[in-house]
Amino acid sequence: MTRDERGAGPPAGDPAGELAAELAGLGADAPAGLLDRIAARRVHVPGPLPDPHADLQVAFTDHGVAYLRAGMGEAEFAAAFRARFARPLLPAAAPPAGLVPALRSGRPGGLRLDLRGLGEFEAAVLRAAARIPRGQVRPYAWVARMAGRPRAVRAVGSALGRNPVPLLIPCHRVTRSDGALGEYVFGAAAKERLLRAEDVDVDGVAELARRGVRLVGSDTTGIVCYPTCGDARRITPAHRRGFGDLAAALAAGYRPCLRCRPGDPRPA
Repeated sequence: MTRDERGAGPPAGDPAGELAAELAGLGADAPAGLLDRIAARRVHVPGPLPDPHADLQVAFTDHGVAYLRAGMGEAEFAAAFRARFARPLLPAAAPPAGLVPALRSGRPGGLRLDLRGLGEFEAAVLRAAARIPRGQVRPYAWVARMAGRPRAVRAVGSALGRNPVPLLIPCHRVTRSDGALGEYVFGAAAKERLLRAEDVDVDGVAELARRGVRLVGSDTTGIVCYPTCGDARRITPAHRRGFGDLAAALAAGYRPCLRCRPGDPRPA
């Protein structure tokens, strides 16, 4: 049997061939799950409302949902994701478990979110926004206070504008203290539709703000709340009293609600 028939390797005296054979012997399969640790996956899912949320692109990693945008095609979404996260994006066969129910309900539940890479302040702002219950709104100043930076109201708006997972972290529930809805990553019209779909009395809140009412209290409980707080919505008209700020309510003998935790609408 010849050397070639035995498959014994390159002829003697062939350094290049011997080196190639040695390198081939070092080859090994990639560890299981390595690709998922390097690349993210992309899925297209229906949005919770008609246009512009009918076309949602969602990226997720092995740590959870990392990025969500509406109204983008696959190529545009992939480019935006790579520009922000510097990671490759591959198609996925199915969305992660819990994503579609979370989008429909507005409650993430047990859905994991991958928020790695956020700055400390951005993360604090998003944690605060995530605490706002469905059907309620809070002013930007409230978010700043909950994030530990009561003077950083403008910075809160910027941080919310960079929210990587809107709808899952409900930045649409953050509004201006003057009753206006304010900016939103998907546009003001989409923000209004989302809030109305959650039964927020957008017109009522705006009318109260126009009259200078930022907080409402009950003269039977002596508690003052933001107007959309669940407790405030149970106050009957005969027992409802409006206040321009928390200082006025405190001066009248009211105490702040422990659920919605109202504060001064202006930065300290």
